[in-house]
Parts: sequence; C-alpha cells; structure tokens
Amino acid sequence: MEATQAPHDGRVAVVTGGARGIGWATVEALVAEGVRPVLVDRDEAALAAAGKRLAERGVDHHTATLDVTDEAAVERAMAVVVARYGRLDILVNNAGMALRKPTLELTLADWEQVVDVNLNAVFLCSRAAGRTMVAAGRGAIVNVASMMGLSGGGLYPNLSYHSSKGGVVNLTRALAVEWAGRGVRVNAVAPTWVRTELTRGLFEDPTLVARVRAVTPLQRLAEPEDVAQAIVFLASERAAMITGHTLPVDGGFLAQ
Repeated sequence: MEATQAPHDGRVAVVTGGARGIGWATVEALVAEGVRPVLVDRDEAALAAAGKRLAERGVDHHTATLDVTDEAAVERAMAVVVARYGRLDILVNNAGMALRKPTLELTLADWEQVVDVNLNAVFLCSRAAGRTMVAAGRGAIVNVASMMGLSGGGLYPNLSYHSSKGGVVNLTRALAVEWAGRGVRVNAVAPTWVRTELTRGLFEDPTLVARVRAVTPLQRLAEPEDVAQAIVFLASERAAMITGHTLPVDGGFLAQ
C-alpha cells in the first residue's frame, strides 16, 4: 500500500538500497512524513521502477545508481544530493547482503564481500553524509543492523552476516558518541527475518517459516513496513533525545 504524500517540510533523506524491500518501505514512510527522498541502489531496473512510481505521484525525489562499496562513487553521490537540495538531513544505511554458508565453507572472498557491503559501506556513506551534517550542526543517521548482530543464534550458520551486523551495532554507538556534540544523532534498527528478496528462499520453505514463528514470541513474520516505521521514528524529532541506540524490531526474539 502506498503511503499518502505529505507536503515536503524541507528535509532530505538518502536511503541506500532504496528501490526495494525495507528501503522502499522506508522511502514510502518518509514521503508520508513530508521528507524528500533520495533513492540510491545498484539495481537499475528496480530503481527506475521506484522512481517512476514516485514521479507519477508528483513526489519531489532523486534517484542514483550507486555501488555503496565504491568510495569515490559514494562521495560523488552525496555531493550531488547537497548540490541539488542544499542540505542533507537523514541517511538510512539500508543496503545489505548475506551469504549463508557454514564457516568451514566460507572463503575469504565471501567474507570480504559481505563485510564490504554490510559494514564498510555504512562507514563510507556515513562519513560522506556526515561532512554535510556536521557542518550544518544537524542530522540523523539510521543504520539497518540485524537482531543477528546482537545474537549468535539463528536458523543456519551465517558467520559473515552476524559479524558484519555486529560491527554495525558498535559503529552506531561509536559514531553516536563522536558526533553527539555536533548535532548529529546516529541510531540503528535490528530487524528479525523480514519478507524481502533477501529472505525469499527462506519464506518459500514452510518448515523454515514454522521455525521462525516458533522462535518469535509475537509468532508472526515481519513486513518491511514494520521496520520502516521504526527507522522513520529514529530519524525524526520524536527521537530527539535518542542516539547510540539499536532498536530491535524482532517480535520479542532478543527478549528470550
């Protein structure tokens, strides 16, 4: 369901991996809050489709194809946003990936690929956006971590994903402390298994779906909108006194 567009309030938000899944749901929720979205994604077809949907609704937006692991490309993309709008208020580091392999089968190349997308890219995008935010004395960054960044459990071995998302959790804390005095808040969400392309194979298996429900106290699967609403809250002035926090959106999994 598309969110109702609110008149934009001047704020500008960059959402990585913004064309699909949690990223697109976050874009929709931001638009409903009056925020102008900038969608960056490496999937050109999905990005074009997302941009078309926004254009048909008359939403002031910008899209850019971007490999978030490319340092120079990230710097250029953030500079384009600032040149276009004169500001950058929110960054949502959502782009991510997983390679579900037992550790003894995990190659160094596999490990580096996951860490590059899930952790290094968060650093690169935060640093690039942070230059504008720190200079302006305002801004909010929300990182998409995972409940697996706070737990060693799960349905299958996934060492590179767990480790990279654990890194995102502590990057969030460290950056929040560093930039708190500069007016920039940094938080994260830690989702459970969510219905996205990343989990399509999992949710096509009734046995795995049953296992997810069994280990989730709320006994339901999460939708992208569940996570998006938490992201938008942390990025908003409603969370003005919250920084360095990782908010589980996990149906109670970590409370057990």
